[in-house]
Amino acid sequence: MSQNYQVWTTADLAQKYLSGVRSAIPLAKEQIEIILRIIQATRPQVNNFLDLGCGDGILGQAILSQYPNSQGVFLDFSEAMIEAAKSKIADNYQGNLEFINQDYGLPEWVNIIHRKAPFDVVVSGFSIHHQTDIRKQEIYQEIYQLLKPGGLFLNLEHVAPPSRLIGQLFDELFVDSLYAFHQSQDKNKSREEINHQYYNRPDKEANILAPVETQCDWLRKIGFIHVDCFLKLFELALFGGIKPEV
Repeated sequence: MSQNYQVWTTADLAQKYLSGVRSAIPLAKEQIEIILRIIQATRPQVNNFLDLGCGDGILGQAILSQYPNSQGVFLDFSEAMIEAAKSKIADNYQGNLEFINQDYGLPEWVNIIHRKAPFDVVVSGFSIHHQTDIRKQEIYQEIYQLLKPGGLFLNLEHVAPPSRLIGQLFDELFVDSLYAFHQSQDKNKSREEINHQYYNRPDKEANILAPVETQCDWLRKIGFIHVDCFLKLFELALFGGIKPEV
């Protein structure tokens, strides 16, 4: 994992992300809709799921909205994020949830989560890109082992742009989205101020981005089928695959 990933353990940065950046992600609503569409098509019955690197639990919460009786496990290495997930979700789905403060960048996380496996669905949102490419591949293999036969893995992720132009287009779009979000919240921040904060944010150095095509190839080599990039917008991508039935 990036040596700078510990920045996410701070409550201040976690709150800034949850109150600003997360809500301003382009196509956020469409991302959730496509995730649920894929789950509904491939796993009509979801008895349990894992939200890996859950943040405030938005992906797991979306699954619970469609499968309220499913058992949800929310795992994140940031205690601040776990507390945010608990406060956002636990009151509405009591008895179906478990929140685990654990660093999945360390291989032993599997031993802790194994008692809850196998899972129908594993989702992850904007988290695995903090790991080295070698560790990413190991995590995908670990996820594969934690899935039931026929289980689904979906990764909503920040991926490497294929060129500087694509990276610039993404940055400009994100700054515009952040500015529009702050305007909607009646926050008096200029676009120039948001632009400066975006390019000088403390978590930027924690990113280790890999091309989505490369990551899809990793999944295929592990054994996932129906692997695809289901949605892509510059540096934002939703990709994943299914563990074969046999």
